[in-house]
Amino acid sequence: MKKEILEIFSNTYPDRDYTIEIVNPEFTSVCPKTGLPDFGTITVRYVPDKSCVELKSLKYYYLEFRNAGIFYENVTNRILDDLVSVMQPRTLSVTTEWKARGGITETVSVSYSAAR
Repeated sequence: MKKEILEIFSNTYPDRDYTIEIVNPEFTSVCPKTGLPDFGTITVRYVPDKSCVELKSLKYYYLEFRNAGIFYENVTNRILDDLVSVMQPRTLSVTTEWKARGGITETVSVSYSAAR
């Protein structure tokens, strides 16, 4: 999970609050306990400040998790931390919804709000 992969571009409308929602329905990682693949949907919602994340770089960032042994909770918080670090948005939330394994599903949500 190399946050250096994440690229940004200037927000053309920094004086306006608007929400960007990015959904990746094909996210994969690996369970650190069993080594089995985990499949989930990652939803990122943010109000940009001076910059926005470039989508192709986000796609490649997500691919870094493909073979990583990492718990759902850690995936969710890591994505939030990395995106906040790179973009410094006004607000950002990450929701991960994981496919059933053993009849159990899990959804993890985390959010960030900049102090103004």
